[in-house]
Amino acid sequence: MINIPILSFLLIFPLVGIFVIFLLNKKDEKYNKKVKEIGLWTTLINLIFSLIILYNFDLTESSFQFVENIPIIDDLGVYYYVGIDGISLPFILLTTFLIPICIISCWNKTIKDIEDIICKNFKRSYFSKFCSFWSFKLINYLIISFLTIELFLIGLFISLDLFIFYIFFEGSLIPMFFIIGIWGGTNRTYAAYKFFLYSLFGSMLLLLGILTIYFYTGTSNFTLINKVDFPFLLQLWLFLSFFASFAVKLPMWPFHTWLPDAHVEAPTEGSVILSGILLKLGGYGFLRFSLPLFPDAVEFFTPFIFFLSITAIIYISLIALVQTDIKKLIAYSSVAHMGFVTLGIFSRNIEGLHGSMFQMISHGIVSAALFLCAGSLIERKEKKYISFYSGLWKKMPFLGSFFFIFILGGIAFPGTTGFIGEFLILVGIFKVKFYLALLAGTGIILSAAYFLRLYGRIFFGNINSNISSISDLNNYEIAIFSLLVFLVILLGIYPDLLIKIYELPINKLIIN
Repeated sequence: MINIPILSFLLIFPLVGIFVIFLLNKKDEKYNKKVKEIGLWTTLINLIFSLIILYNFDLTESSFQFVENIPIIDDLGVYYYVGIDGISLPFILLTTFLIPICIISCWNKTIKDIEDIICKNFKRSYFSKFCSFWSFKLINYLIISFLTIELFLIGLFISLDLFIFYIFFEGSLIPMFFIIGIWGGTNRTYAAYKFFLYSLFGSMLLLLGILTIYFYTGTSNFTLINKVDFPFLLQLWLFLSFFASFAVKLPMWPFHTWLPDAHVEAPTEGSVILSGILLKLGGYGFLRFSLPLFPDAVEFFTPFIFFLSITAIIYISLIALVQTDIKKLIAYSSVAHMGFVTLGIFSRNIEGLHGSMFQMISHGIVSAALFLCAGSLIERKEKKYISFYSGLWKKMPFLGSFFFIFILGGIAFPGTTGFIGEFLILVGIFKVKFYLALLAGTGIILSAAYFLRLYGRIFFGNINSNISSISDLNNYEIAIFSLLVFLVILLGIYPDLLIKIYELPINKLIIN
């Protein structure tokens, strides 16, 4: 299996799916379903291939595996150089797992639904005649956007050439920009531009850093660059150039302001991709590039990172506590939880690094599940405000049960996957500074406060007359939530399933 270019297959199948969808041009519900089936089967094939990679992955090896190295611009030293290790593999598995869920989540969207959305969002009379045409096209484009973002994300996680990494890193902005801008809510254009411009600004500085590394070393090959000992002053500049992009992606306070708007305006599927995968690109970048390449700069900037992380955990949690919008509350909780991730990464000890890696995968599952629950509720009544709902347990016991389990994961309750990551991070940061662990611990208390407040106001109390006719989860939703609950509990009681994958390369970061 090692001799088969299996990583390239992960990139080829989304391209094939995109091409086939472009060939379907008939406006018909039958073809609408065909487009979704093509997208689903394409992503499921990629999921199967990622599981094959996991099965053949050597857990006793810390170096890159399944390596492919093909010259692109040989004279300049730019190669299609890809491979994976224990750090990148969990993110690939998370990506190939969540993208099919996004497609299933929009399975019941019909051409008529899209026509209604377009006519509602674009109220000009002359535009209504184009609704029929664009409704079919937008269904095509939505599935194509899912396949495109899977392509870019997988390419990003397998890239071992800095220029190729940058292309995929930057390319992931484009499909998400369209998902928010076309399929979003009332202020979707503002949210899409804000997301794009914040990310683009950070990525420009990242490109300057990559070019500096290339001209200094004469190569963009990560494995060769990793052997170079950069001067301290150059490390400071390079760290800041990479930090500008990774801090926006994570997002760290105060670079987070694009996130609540993007989540509120994005469709449910867009929020799942944002919270489940895209927010992890910053943490992945810190682990993959910043720690091994700029160790002296990391040590120099660690107090500054700790300050930003603690501020995010406490201040953003207080903001989440007073939110009236369901999706915005969950969005702010993500910023607070990513504060734990940066604390663990920059603690630079075994517990902190293991905890941050575990927390990113855990949060990818839990936050995606929370946004799916919120989406299931909001799409039924088209209302995002907490005050609109009450006594929902009597009408939606299935949603109430699933939502409660995911909230337990969000507040790091023992026995759920959220507990493992945050516990390890607190142990790691306790070894660095006791008072930092004490301050970070208040974030767990605050997360319990805002999540339980959200749950209580929605599901307890008297039934609001506005929701008297609301229906419980359908079979698709029950199947998806059951799978997510299984993972939340499985990784909570048997974390070694995940830890064994990334253990050796994470330990190698500590040694370096």
